[in-house]
Amino acid sequence: MAKTTQLVLTLQSKPGVLASISRALADARVNIVALSAAESAGRGKIRMVVSDPGGAKRALKKVKYRVSEEPAFAVRVGNKPGALARVVEKLARGRINIRSAYATTAGRRATVVITVSNAAKARRLIG
Repeated sequence: MAKTTQLVLTLQSKPGVLASISRALADARVNIVALSAAESAGRGKIRMVVSDPGGAKRALKKVKYRVSEEPAFAVRVGNKPGALARVVEKLARGRINIRSAYATTAGRRATVVITVSNAAKARRLIG
């Protein structure tokens, strides 16, 4: 389980927002490693892991986006039924709340990005 930094943007949900964000990052030569975007009641929340969090924050602030960051974990699991269940069941047994989670798969492996209520305890439980 690798510790990483997740950037979070909370903003108005409207056409072109993700295009603007991704262009600002591209122009700053920052790669988006993982991304989750959701909308509720006209507000959007974008969570992402990038290759250069500091560069991303500077680039996004330059185009007037407010960015916060929070610690996250990137957990590599097999791309097969039950792989995610084994990880999150350990967290549940340890009474760790998962605040956000999203995943991407590539071939035989998947990467799950999670934020939790107690990072130190989660690290001990998952390893």
